[in-house]
Amino acid sequence: MINNINVKIAGVGAFVPDNILTNADLEKMVDTSDEWITSRTGISNRHILNPDKATSDIAYNASVIALKRAGISAKDLDLIIVATVSPDRLIPACANILQHKLGAKNAASFDVSAACTGFIYALSLGVSHINSGLAKNVLVVGAETLSRFVNYEDRSTCVIFGDGGGAAVLTQAAVDERGFLDFHLGSDGSSFKSITMPNGGSETPLTRDNIDNKQHFIHMEGSEVFKFAVKVLVDSAKKILTKNDLTTDDVDILIPHQANLRIIDAAGKRLHIPEKKWIVNIQEYGNTSAGSIPICLNEAYEQGKLKKGDLIMLIGFGGGLTWGSSLLYW
Repeated sequence: MINNINVKIAGVGAFVPDNILTNADLEKMVDTSDEWITSRTGISNRHILNPDKATSDIAYNASVIALKRAGISAKDLDLIIVATVSPDRLIPACANILQHKLGAKNAASFDVSAACTGFIYALSLGVSHINSGLAKNVLVVGAETLSRFVNYEDRSTCVIFGDGGGAAVLTQAAVDERGFLDFHLGSDGSSFKSITMPNGGSETPLTRDNIDNKQHFIHMEGSEVFKFAVKVLVDSAKKILTKNDLTTDDVDILIPHQANLRIIDAAGKRLHIPEKKWIVNIQEYGNTSAGSIPICLNEAYEQGKLKKGDLIMLIGFGGGLTWGSSLLYW
């Protein structure tokens, strides 16, 4: 349980590109079908960023909306954290570029790389900075342009990923307000090869040969990830609830990482949280990695599904392997 200063979400926002890649489009590109994709993933569409744009542009558009809703100027920000595995460049951080685009001259900025769990990890850091007194206003973003890192000849991965992202402005809550309650984070580095981009780092820099062999794209062991995902999502949710003397009956809204509809379905049912409480939009956006939870959070806000005082659970997992959960009151 978090002590000292209460931290709340003051505003949310999201952005997804207009260009849509449908299952019918993919049928023309790779050996697959709409039935094969939907039955295994639940995905119908995924949004693809224009070639002349980058992840910082997604982050910028989402952040402008979140800042406006929070009633905070970019110059009032003390810290910007961007969760992403698809930054504009390896150097500098995507957060540095976002800081410049926003004109947030008073903010420190850095990236978090925890794949699909990245937004929850980043939220925990933002809350900690405010809770410790190091910052008053923190912008947390989860944004990805995964279409640039997908092999469109590999049907096991190219049907899954899309582009998009969301943002949340964190501020100190009033004395009579409740905000973030707790976080639970975990990782298992021994399984790092389950979701990886083999080449392009210091271990194996890019060469003509490994580019030709498409080793700079996302590789994933789908069946292993599926088994891992359901287990850690359920375990993390149960641990954070137990630690805070709560049960799944207390949860008003469940926002899971949008990786695969079958994973969401299995985890939700094992937690005995009714489907009417789930926020699911994977059919429209696919897996946007660190962007999926904030996109869902924004969608729930815009659709009026979040009521003051609601207990919201965020749960996610991703490459690393990483996992995490968070409890917060709206």
